[in-house]
Amino acid sequence: MKWTTFILAALLSSASLVSGAEAAGFPDKTITIVVPFPAGSTSDTIPRLVGPLMSKSLGVPVIIENRGGANGSIGAARVASSAADGYTLLLATTGVLAINQWIYEKPAYNAGKDFVPIANAASTPNIIVVDPAVKASSLKELVSLAKAQPGKLTFASAGNGSTSHLCGETLKALEDIDIVHIPYQGPAPAIQDVLGGRVSMICDNLSNVVQQVQSGTLKPIVVTAREPSKQLPDVPTSLQAGSPDLLAGIWYGFVAPAATPKDVVEKLNKAIVEALRDPSVSARLEGLGLTVIADKPDEFGAFIAKESARMESIVKRANAKIPN
Repeated sequence: MKWTTFILAALLSSASLVSGAEAAGFPDKTITIVVPFPAGSTSDTIPRLVGPLMSKSLGVPVIIENRGGANGSIGAARVASSAADGYTLLLATTGVLAINQWIYEKPAYNAGKDFVPIANAASTPNIIVVDPAVKASSLKELVSLAKAQPGKLTFASAGNGSTSHLCGETLKALEDIDIVHIPYQGPAPAIQDVLGGRVSMICDNLSNVVQQVQSGTLKPIVVTAREPSKQLPDVPTSLQAGSPDLLAGIWYGFVAPAATPKDVVEKLNKAIVEALRDPSVSARLEGLGLTVIADKPDEFGAFIAKESARMESIVKRANAKIPN
């Protein structure tokens, strides 16, 4: 059985392994949402917006626990080993569910076996932004500058194996340029060093840098997507910039430990989807450059399997492996 087929089968079946009767009375205590990245990023913002509304609809406290490190692997492993009772959830990203298994020689968890999908919350494209001191205002100019000064320009990332890392590696491969990767423990410190002029650029999630672009503290180069950004419509897409294969983005979803009862998963899905569709929450997320998805568990499971296959090919092209 192919790995991606196995991922889909495991994700869709694991929620039904415990009978609905065992879900009776859920919830009756605090629910913890583990964010596998430091505070200050979109991964942290989404559950902090959704959590209070979940708490109101479910009638129990919902708290956020930041457990960053290793491109989300530390937090993911913490949830994977938790009780499958619906009280410990994971805010999972593209990296956590579709990249880490391809990039790490010995992953800390099994993305296909250890989790059951609840809902895909939202997505956003990446955008290449540079320190305003960098003498380039377009992708063509940035590539020319990198070729004129090989090894001088640097690009930050949220960590080895993150979408910002793979976006930078894809740019290097497509344009045949020599730029130096500098990994960080999450997007917030990486962006701070670009803002401070210590790193030349980053290809990060648009939602993480849209406010800095709008304020002029970061200079936009290209949105790594096929469609223009609603928040930054004047920034060219990869296609418009002449590099149609330079595509990168991220999605954020909620998952629970495998074997969480199906009734519990459905109840959590309902609470999360209602929170995401609340006008105040959706407006806030869209203002950050996110597109709200709010789908069903089976739809999210199928999407994860498709994304896993896509990211496998990108990791291979970038030759981005991380030894344990």
